[in-house]
Amino acid sequence: MTSIGDAEMVDWKLAVATATRLVKPGPEVGRDEAREVVAELRRHAKASERHVREFTRMTSAGEGADTPVLVVDRAGWVRANVAGFRAVLGPLLDKMQDRRGNLPGGAVLGAVGGKVTGVELGMLLSFLASRVLGQYETFAPASRDMPGSAAGGGRLLLVAPNIVQVERELEVDPHDFRLWVCLHEETHRTQFTAVPWLRDHIEGEIQAFLGETEVDPVTLLERIREAVQSLAGGRPPEEDGEARAGRSIVELVQTPAQREILGRLTAVMSLLEGHADYVMDGVGPRVVPSVVEIREKFQKRRATGAGRLDAALRKLLGLDAKLRQYRDGERFVRAVVDEVGMEGFNRVWTSPNTLPTKAEIAKPADWVARVHRQPEG
Repeated sequence: MTSIGDAEMVDWKLAVATATRLVKPGPEVGRDEAREVVAELRRHAKASERHVREFTRMTSAGEGADTPVLVVDRAGWVRANVAGFRAVLGPLLDKMQDRRGNLPGGAVLGAVGGKVTGVELGMLLSFLASRVLGQYETFAPASRDMPGSAAGGGRLLLVAPNIVQVERELEVDPHDFRLWVCLHEETHRTQFTAVPWLRDHIEGEIQAFLGETEVDPVTLLERIREAVQSLAGGRPPEEDGEARAGRSIVELVQTPAQREILGRLTAVMSLLEGHADYVMDGVGPRVVPSVVEIREKFQKRRATGAGRLDAALRKLLGLDAKLRQYRDGERFVRAVVDEVGMEGFNRVWTSPNTLPTKAEIAKPADWVARVHRQPEG
């Protein structure tokens, strides 16, 4: 991996060690119950594949159709995501290596910085690892521990301890809840396996975003310092307080070019998350008897978080923006399907040009007018 001398820019092993040390193992589950949970999640994932594809009228194409379902614990989720970070961040770290290598003391800076960044990444992942129910992991290459599709990547992760913990907290039927979660996550797998260009498009946008990152250490530290000042109530450096008050630390360290790219990424993620919620609600009443109760309780939990500390961390990391993506994206999908039907909505998957813009997510009629006034093909 990218390094200066013998020191990695990010100490990935330390990130994994930090996260697995800090994250709690999850709820107490006996060995027999654990086996049954794993087996049931695999059955539900398989059943969800058929339900989702019948409802969405999307079919997987080519080698991507064989993406595996992996039922993992929290440590397994951490390892998979660190592998994904390594794959995605490689080009940026190469830039940082070149820039730091020319600085006085660059090797020392790289060695120390790699340890610090590894710990910080591990702390972030330890927070997320206890909250994620499932994830379609897109970018990490296949390995013996984390198999992927024949095309080289792609796997559906179901985090068993978190699913059990949430179903107990909500006091809902565990069998119904597990199927309900699988419907959402299977929709994401269907999106990427049925739309072959989608992965490369998103990766390209991410790399364009990273390509605009300030790699000069002094400049980057100054931007982070200003961001922290703003979040702490200090004087905003260029914009008025009201304009910056709603931003996370992730948003505050962005360049103008990155904000433009982020707008496109936000629209895509809103589409994907909203589509999964729409499908879950569409299929749920037919196959999940207690779906109304589950949906009501889960929405309340999603909106309020687990406490004041949880809410503060979500705000700092920009995770509250993800909640808006679910709501805005679901409204977009519902409005488009109501207007032009499922086949008409599925034209969204034709090419990057038919993806909605951030403005069109808020105004679905504008997307319908743009895409459906154009001739087929």
